Amino acid sequence: MEATSAGGESQPPAPQPQSQPSSPPTATPSRYESQKRRDWNTFQQYLRNHKPPLTLARCSGAHVIEFMKYLDQFGKTKVHVTECPYFGQPNPPSPCACPLKQAWGSLDALVGRLRAAFEENGGKPEGNPFGTRAVRIYLREVREGHAKARGIPYEKKKRKRSTVTAAAIVSTAAAAVNSSGPGDGGDNDDNTNRIGAGVTTVNMATVTPSISTAAI
Repeated sequence: MEATSAGGESQPPAPQPQSQPSSPPTATPSRYESQKRRDWNTFQQYLRNHKPPLTLARCSGAHVIEFMKYLDQFGKTKVHVTECPYFGQPNPPSPCACPLKQAWGSLDALVGRLRAAFEENGGKPEGNPFGTRAVRIYLREVREGHAKARGIPYEKKKRKRSTVTAAAIVSTAAAAVNSSGPGDGGDNDDNTNRIGAGVTTVNMATVTPSISTAAI
């Protein structure tokens, strides 16, 4: 029933508020993407504060190395100097005055993220300063220097390869030989030769040099 006023005239119903269409939820960036964005912003800020200021187009591998050395002041890894009595000891018995630096693993991961961010922001792969030989050599020197100073060597990870053992092939081939009937002596000799050849082939195939995954 419509509402009436004092003069008896009917009033139109009050308009109902319209619901606004909900926007689709935005995907939350991964931890890697968030860290990569922070690293990229930090590096750009470093270029702006550089004396004289640097543009990304003029940035070289030497500037990347300079940036990593700049980050050492915020490091938390104790790196003993050669004069320190605890040089080369993984567990020193007491504190010392040696400086704290960025760990090699942190720098290596940082360069990987910045290398990807450079190309995502319009940089060309052939002009990527984070992938230069000078940067790789510096990271290798940091890794080796930290390993000697802290007495904790960095072991290279090896890729796992799935290989078929020679014993399994011998067992299968021997079963095929035994399944042949009597009187097939000549065939058995041929089968035995083939087994030996197969074992030799497998042994040669399984002896492969290990491939290190360290990016040097």
